[in-house]
Amino acid sequence: MTDTPTTATTSISRMPNPGEFVPELADISAALFRATGNRSVPRSTISLVHLRAGQIVNNTYLTILNTGFLRKAGVSEEQITAVASWQDALCFSPAERAALALVEATLQPAAPGRERVPDELYAEAAKHYDEKALATLTIAIGQIHFFIALAVIGKPHPVETLAARQWD
Repeated sequence: MTDTPTTATTSISRMPNPGEFVPELADISAALFRATGNRSVPRSTISLVHLRAGQIVNNTYLTILNTGFLRKAGVSEEQITAVASWQDALCFSPAERAALALVEATLQPAAPGRERVPDELYAEAAKHYDEKALATLTIAIGQIHFFIALAVIGKPHPVETLAARQWD
């Protein structure tokens, strides 16, 4: 656990828990977790995708949280560490590589005149995931996009589990 800087007013986040003001957030969050928890895509793959998203947007909260999820799931330290450089790491399966490529494509701008997710990338992902799994993976990528806004704007305290205190 990292030390929190000491200031006159010790605040762990930029904003209070948004769920206190918008209670429907709990329902949305639960629905997204149910939708991605249908076991068509391994939870570890979803957490790898979410970790990569956190790295891309330079968000400590998302990287620490998803690293914690991966460790709890028994994913090797080699894989966790290599997510940032997955393209040349040998420890990822072709399916995991396709999932990581999809999240990168959706979070990074496309080259001028090109699609973010070209047909070739979609076809590669479809080789490794059936229709239900590909829909689930797409929802998992949308799920992390949803949480990115809360993480980068609200700046919750980095935690390794959702049970820990994240918001002031």
